[in-house]
Amino acid sequence: MSRGPRVTPGDRDGLGLVNHALGRLMSRATRVREAHLFTTLGRHRWLYRAWLGWSGALLLAGRIPRRETELVILRVADRCHSEYEWRHHERLGRRAGLTVEEIARVREKGLPGWSAPDAALLAATDQLLRTDDIDDAAWSMLRAHWDERHAIELCLLVGQYRGLAATIRALGVPPDERLGR
Repeated sequence: MSRGPRVTPGDRDGLGLVNHALGRLMSRATRVREAHLFTTLGRHRWLYRAWLGWSGALLLAGRIPRRETELVILRVADRCHSEYEWRHHERLGRRAGLTVEEIARVREKGLPGWSAPDAALLAATDQLLRTDDIDDAAWSMLRAHWDERHAIELCLLVGQYRGLAATIRALGVPPDERLGR
């Protein structure tokens, strides 16, 4: 479904000084003219800053290594049909060590060619997205490679990015314009 923004990305007046500065910083970090997700969510000033801290903690300070975090986020973006998330995390995934082939393979059904630890993350992600649960077989596979803190984090990571995909779609966040190549 294609529609225009339901919430227009904010300018300096709509965001306030702090959120405007954060939006500019995030735009620069993600190499886009304007990171519309941040300038849209920033219109809810205090909630945006709380969300940014939570999201940043999952993305940058979690126990799951960054490459694997990006793998999971890309799987969520694909399964939730979030092109905005896909485009953003495709670039971040490459920076985190995912190969072009691995990124393309994220979109495939099943778990072809993944290492056992990656397959465990992807199987659990798929089940969480399909059923809001992880069955015993997938849980055993996950725990064979990842400890309980990783398992907790995976559930929160999938939930965060699933919810973000829905938010992006519902608010009509427009695509970002990349700077350079």
